[in-house]
Amino acid sequence: MSRSVRRMPAAAAAVAVALAAGMLSATTAHSAVAAAGATLPFSSVEAESATSTGTKIGPDYTQGTLASEASGRQAVRLSAGQRVEFTVPRAANAVNVSYSVPDGQSGTLDVYVNGTKIAKTLAVTSKYSYVDTSWIAGAKTHHFFDNARLLLGQNVQAGDKVAFQATSTQVTVDVADFEQVAAAATKPAGAVSVTDRGADPAGQGDSTQAFRDAISAAQGGVVWIPPGDYRVTSSLNGVQNVTLQGAGSWYSVVHTSRFIDQTSSSGGVHLKDFAVIGEVTERVDSNPDNFVNGSLGPGSSVSGMWIQHLKVGLWLTGNNDNLVVENNRILDTTADGLNLNGNARGVRVRNNFLRNQGDDSLAMWSLYSPDTNSSFENNTISQPNLANGIAVYGGTDIAVKNNLVSDTNALGSGIAISNQKFLDPFSPLAGTITVDGNTVVRAGAINPNWNHPMGALRVDSYDSAINATVNITNTTVTDSPYSAFEFVSGGGHGYATNNVTVNGATVNKVGTVVVQAETQGAARFSNVQATGVGAAGVYNCPYPSGTFTLTNGGGNSGWDTTWSNCSAWPQPGSGNPAPDPSTNLAKGRGATATGSVDVYTPGKAVDGDANTYWESTNNAFPQAWTVDLGSTQAARRLVLKLPPATSWGARTQTLSVLGSTDGSAYSTVVASKGYRFDPATGNTVTVTLPSGTSLRYLRLNVTANTGWPAAQFSEVEAYLS
Repeated sequence: MSRSVRRMPAAAAAVAVALAAGMLSATTAHSAVAAAGATLPFSSVEAESATSTGTKIGPDYTQGTLASEASGRQAVRLSAGQRVEFTVPRAANAVNVSYSVPDGQSGTLDVYVNGTKIAKTLAVTSKYSYVDTSWIAGAKTHHFFDNARLLLGQNVQAGDKVAFQATSTQVTVDVADFEQVAAAATKPAGAVSVTDRGADPAGQGDSTQAFRDAISAAQGGVVWIPPGDYRVTSSLNGVQNVTLQGAGSWYSVVHTSRFIDQTSSSGGVHLKDFAVIGEVTERVDSNPDNFVNGSLGPGSSVSGMWIQHLKVGLWLTGNNDNLVVENNRILDTTADGLNLNGNARGVRVRNNFLRNQGDDSLAMWSLYSPDTNSSFENNTISQPNLANGIAVYGGTDIAVKNNLVSDTNALGSGIAISNQKFLDPFSPLAGTITVDGNTVVRAGAINPNWNHPMGALRVDSYDSAINATVNITNTTVTDSPYSAFEFVSGGGHGYATNNVTVNGATVNKVGTVVVQAETQGAARFSNVQATGVGAAGVYNCPYPSGTFTLTNGGGNSGWDTTWSNCSAWPQPGSGNPAPDPSTNLAKGRGATATGSVDVYTPGKAVDGDANTYWESTNNAFPQAWTVDLGSTQAARRLVLKLPPATSWGARTQTLSVLGSTDGSAYSTVVASKGYRFDPATGNTVTVTLPSGTSLRYLRLNVTANTGWPAAQFSEVEAYLS
């Protein structure tokens, strides 16, 4: 399960988001699309929005800090005797609390309902926290929070008060989930009970063999797991053609760190309505410390499960055709929540809640064979503390739809669409990748390996160019600490991200830019509306070279400026500094031409190297070369160059300068005339532009060249003065 982690050279509102107000629930991205996120059986309240005698911490986005891993990037720290009191948002009889205690400590929280202390306490521990993964580049100690749940033993109503008070141990409380848990279900007719086969519901005896015997006896039927705590000490295999069903995930609890581990199954496995809680305290990638490791077989399902304290919830290989994973909670895993590790066909992962993963919360990784026609839909993901909320690494015809992702931390984005392979053989992205209706909140982080930020939604040609059709539609990005949409080749090779469409997005508060383009490629943006942009609309600086072309499809607003200095990263909230008059506005920008010869492509004229050059189609005047400066500029001077080598004889090129603000309607800026290039004077000419010139698209129209039957430029430089 090991994957090396991302590396790249350092050089290189219309929406009401309930999270921001202290409530975790589905949100509407656009009126025309479905709500984002899962339909959950609980309502969450952030501690920082509750009444407290403790100390608020955060907000903080710094890797390795406690607040940076908290929901909302804030929490409340309680010393002994201090409390946090929540107003209950709905009828409930149970609560789950996300918390952190100092490393090496354990303790309890006293619980009060409407001011009266109840007999039950909530146990808290650091046992499952403070995970170190030194083999992952850029990782620091992480996974600070944990979750603990409690049946209150009484009903509370909306507006009631539930308080938690620290006793002897400092406790940082992050969020409380209030839930009305239904009564325990009863045994289905004809089911084989694990207790009838010798399982111990008190958790004292080893129930492993009882589970195996019940599974063997119930082929084609149901294995019943009554209320209780069951200890299973080794993994189950040979599981097929059977349903394992509990009385509910608050009642039927299996304690094991390895539940099912099998490479194949004939299928028809249904796991539902119980909890599997492990004892995984560290991440060891060679160990199958997972709820499911391998294959459940075709036509299987996983639903109504509570999965906690494992390395991975489901690490799926082999045949899992048409698997459905829905209505589950996956908490506190030291690595992924779920990973479709190649060969997934027709898998649907929907309406799940995931919190506090130590790697990608949901991932598809097309290793050995592609994941195809599979989807992540209507899931709610909170606080992945290393890597992405949702990651798609390769695969064919994949969909990521109507998910709510919040509070990603180091080495990750909210959603990543990537050709990062990690290992071979790998199947890159192919067909159509649909990313629709997703809401991403406070997502994106500084990548310490790159020394620059990752965007809320990332398209990454890490190990190969992206040639699939990538459609990103109806997206909401809120409170991103850095950018909204990032296009990058994370391995530092400059592979292109092609065929990307972004249509319909609401961007509300981004720390730096709406579009962060760091590699060559192209994307068409339509109906992208932004407010609260921290620095500039666009950062367009491909590494190590090349052109990223942004096509304006119309309906865009609030992000029409371009970051002016590719030698420096925009800082959150910095604004766009006034451009330096000595900065070459054309360097590294997207260039096109009516024709070119061999390797002498249009981008050679803006690559900063006077020894490389663009040459047009020969014997075909007139020829035009155009550069997109990224935003409208008051350019006043052009410097045109040919290679300085003396082997380039003197010549005169006849050309005119045209300009446009929209890339469609061009007007003449400087009328046609001849310009003499002479190696004795550096093969350089200067063209002065009239005062009042304002253009984004600069075009040179060449009609003659006395030295060669084609237009030629090694550099075209544009300056403000």
